Amino acid sequence: MLTTSTEARASRAATWTALRDVTDWPRWTRSMTSVERLDDGPLRLGSRARIKQPGMAPLVWEVTTFADETEFSWTNHSPGVRTVGRHVIDANPDGSTRITLELHQTGPLAGLLNLVFGRRNRRYLELEAAGLKAASEAA
Repeated sequence: MLTTSTEARASRAATWTALRDVTDWPRWTRSMTSVERLDDGPLRLGSRARIKQPGMAPLVWEVTTFADETEFSWTNHSPGVRTVGRHVIDANPDGSTRITLELHQTGPLAGLLNLVFGRRNRRYLELEAAGLKAASEAA
């Protein structure tokens, strides 16, 4: 599992607002080329999005866990691998937030894919965390 965390000088509400608007992610992270929602309304359990990342084919992700203003995970099923991306927003006592992002892969090809793409995946996770921090602090 890959994980990264950062602290943002922004409220949990501001951070959640930036995180929940997934179609806006390409504006604040270079790890996303495009994010297209495949349903309407606010992000929720069962929401789906087609995501294009640099150097990768577009993948469809479905929200599989959701706790409003706290966290969501989404899952992609590809041949030989299941990938879960988890996004957690924790409020700190001083009003700032701790952003934690995780990427977990399972399945017969998970080890090979991590060997080949692990460095890129870690970089994308770090870019996403830094971008979310900047977007929430600018709100």
